[in-house]
Amino acid sequence: MSEHRSGFACFVGRPNAGKSTLTNALVGTKVAITSSKPQTTRHAIRGIVHREDAQLVLIDTPGLHRPRTLLGERLNDIVHTTWSEVDVVGFCVPANEKIGPGDKFIAAELQKIAKRTPVIGIVTKTDLVQPQQVAEQLLALQQVMEFAELVPVSAVDGFQVATLADLLVQRLPEGPQLYPGGELTDEPEQTLVAELIREAALEGVRDELPHSIAVTVEEMLPREGRDDLIDVHAFLYVERPSQKGIILGHKGERLREVGAAARRNIERLLGSKVYLDLHIKVAKEWQRDPRQLRRLGF
Repeated sequence: MSEHRSGFACFVGRPNAGKSTLTNALVGTKVAITSSKPQTTRHAIRGIVHREDAQLVLIDTPGLHRPRTLLGERLNDIVHTTWSEVDVVGFCVPANEKIGPGDKFIAAELQKIAKRTPVIGIVTKTDLVQPQQVAEQLLALQQVMEFAELVPVSAVDGFQVATLADLLVQRLPEGPQLYPGGELTDEPEQTLVAELIREAALEGVRDELPHSIAVTVEEMLPREGRDDLIDVHAFLYVERPSQKGIILGHKGERLREVGAAARRNIERLLGSKVYLDLHIKVAKEWQRDPRQLRRLGF
């Protein structure tokens, strides 16, 4: 009988390269937030893949980018810390976009760890292009750095997701389960709830908002006298009054939509009915203020 393997992996790539969607496809449930907005992941959320022969713990990091604010620097620090702690790294490049300076910047950073940590090159979003383009992207990626393996995948239609899981597992050390069977993430539920609210708030808003939104869950308690309802009280922070207007929408309509979408996802996560009490607060320039960053969990 083959030995059981267990360990950690993370996906890296520039923002919007498909890392969170791939994490979700491997784990089989929604643990990392996915949004059409780049740079939406802020916490190293772990998804856990349970198999007979292995346990693969996926750490989802923010997209690495050249930082312009204190928040940006802290996000990059999270990435570098994560790289030093995992057994294997997957470098994601979308099939439908040319390899650019952002990808080369990340590859140069990855070269520094490639001697001790295997790096697998992953061409994501293959469902969006013709096979010929996938082949060309694999060749282009090969030129960027030396990889332990190269693999094309599509998280959307499941193409080669199982193959990628095998490649990652092969590079884990032998060892017992790190987390009890059945757990899909070790993030506290409040963190996941906050991320789901932020994801709902980001859908359909203009590009200036992603970095400016933070969410804190102040309280999450079962309703007194009822075991089928959880009360969630949360604050959505923005940096400027004008942004508050964008999220509120006409007569508060947009905020109601955000609340309804977030509530549906939270109910799915918690397996219970949820009453979501959501308020917007303005925290001026919080991305540049160390004290406010700490308060908001960065």
